[in-house]
Amino acid sequence: MFALNRAKKAAAVVAATAAAAATALLSAPTAVAAPQPIVGGTTTTTTSYPFMMQITDASQNQFCGGTLVSATKVVTAAHCMVGETTSSVRVVGGRTYLNGTNGTVSRVSKIWINPDYTDATNGDDVAVLTLATSMSYTPASYVSSSQTSVYAAGTTARVLGWGTTSENGSSSNQLRTATVPIVSDSSCRSSYGSDFVATDMVCAGYTSGGVDTCQGDSGGPLLIGGVLAGITSWGEGCAEAGYPGVYTRLTTFSDLVTAQVNS
Repeated sequence: MFALNRAKKAAAVVAATAAAAATALLSAPTAVAAPQPIVGGTTTTTTSYPFMMQITDASQNQFCGGTLVSATKVVTAAHCMVGETTSSVRVVGGRTYLNGTNGTVSRVSKIWINPDYTDATNGDDVAVLTLATSMSYTPASYVSSSQTSVYAAGTTARVLGWGTTSENGSSSNQLRTATVPIVSDSSCRSSYGSDFVATDMVCAGYTSGGVDTCQGDSGGPLLIGGVLAGITSWGEGCAEAGYPGVYTRLTTFSDLVTAQVNS
């Protein structure tokens, strides 16, 4: 299964190359739903979610999200950082609108990608950025390795992002959010088969679809009880019935993240 990861680096840098845009959409032939920004969500602000970071290229074109977990550390998805360098990436905090000029822009001094990462559908989809400039915004707490019970099926989770509004289209200019229920591992496996790695992933969404993360939302947070518990990773299309969004199960990688936060 070739599933859609939820980064949109190609769309961000394309003014354009249709070839690059096509590369960003590694979706299965059956995935026909056009990407939407936090599909089914509502607008919000970085005042409400001060830990929500834009991850951009050097020209401040946003292509992924991230979560501030300390003044100089941001958790995001590994697939967002593959092929990037410290000079090619910026992190923007305190900016609700993509076309804004407010907030804090930081260079990145270090990119740590989980060394076991190969592809989002294989798991291990976590990265930590070290910022050259401290962010003055309130960071998010994140789950410890022992808090595995937070993923109980039916638990309400919150997602955030600036995802695209149409296939290979433009982003949502304003930060958006939505709530989605955690899906049981057995249900997620019935949707995704062997691509679902229960130790590394957790699914969230409605059986009927309609609410989901999508392109441009990769790397952003899955919050449970206001605590960072997952990272937007991949899915079959966006908001399709029977195909919930797939998120990195952060309890599995919490100790690795903590080692980076403390480094």
